[in-house]
Amino acid sequence: MFSDKQKPRTMNEVGGQPNRIEKNTKIKGDIISEADFRIDGKLDGNVTTSGKVVIGKGGYIHGKVECVNADIEGNFNGELLVSDLLSLKASAVIEGTVSVSKLAVEPGATFNASCTMKGKGGFSKQPVSNANNGAAKAS
Repeated sequence: MFSDKQKPRTMNEVGGQPNRIEKNTKIKGDIISEADFRIDGKLDGNVTTSGKVVIGKGGYIHGKVECVNADIEGNFNGELLVSDLLSLKASAVIEGTVSVSKLAVEPGATFNASCTMKGKGGFSKQPVSNANNGAAKAS
């Protein structure tokens, strides 16, 4: 009942709709939100949210993303900081650096990134996968 570990509540859990960048929309700049965010268009900039980020199949982000959870079907290039679960769908293409607590990768996803996974003591310094070794493609 009285826990120090309170789960962040997203807008979907309190009845709101996620923010959306629809296909055929291009945005250059930074986004800060407390709600979930879905990108089906193109974003050249940074996203910071205390919710979930979804990159749709046709979506693309080039920049830095900081969020609690992320589901990626489209393309991402940059720095990705996910404090809980990162889920990569089969059509996902990831390049850059990734820091996560939990990682789920469907067969077919392209994961060409340097990745660190957070342990009990915070983010570790040991790379799980290194982009210098080439693209890691789940199959």
